Amino acid sequence: MIDSKQASEALSEIDDIAHRVRQSFIYDVSSQMMIMWGALVFAGNLVTYFTPRYADAAWMAVYVLGISGWFALGVMGYARTRVHTFDARMLAAVLMFFAFGFFVTGVLGHFTPRQLGTFWPLYFMLVYALAGLWIGMAFVAIGAVITALTLVGYFFIGHEFPLWMAFVNGLGLILSGLWMRWS
Repeated sequence: MIDSKQASEALSEIDDIAHRVRQSFIYDVSSQMMIMWGALVFAGNLVTYFTPRYADAAWMAVYVLGISGWFALGVMGYARTRVHTFDARMLAAVLMFFAFGFFVTGVLGHFTPRQLGTFWPLYFMLVYALAGLWIGMAFVAIGAVITALTLVGYFFIGHEFPLWMAFVNGLGLILSGLWMRWS
């Protein structure tokens, strides 16, 4: 027979294991998303740098492919784990997120291309950092580093800013996703 102290310790160990499993699952799903979005953002920034007249179309393609890819990864993940990572609520949240961003940049702000190239990474990294307060400090760190490097680029990098962002944001997300996968 175990006493109340031993039972409390056992329950605490079970809770700790459950927390680590939940965080491992979140990091696994997130790493896939980060790698996918990183590759798309890298490509979008390269198009913006090398052929700026196609930037608008490239970014629309990035957003459509990213949301579609997110959905596809969610379907594949569900088949493997039986856990929904992309459902109707997530789709609604993503659409609201983008709608707000487009409203701010297109209606309220009329941003220049450089400001757009800064706003969207900052906007995404805010979400990363906020989510990290609940699901893991790695997200806070990723958000803070990419935000800081984005601002360095905005204020100190000239015409090569989209190329800078391909590496800071695109490659940064890919490397962060790989790091999460290996953690």
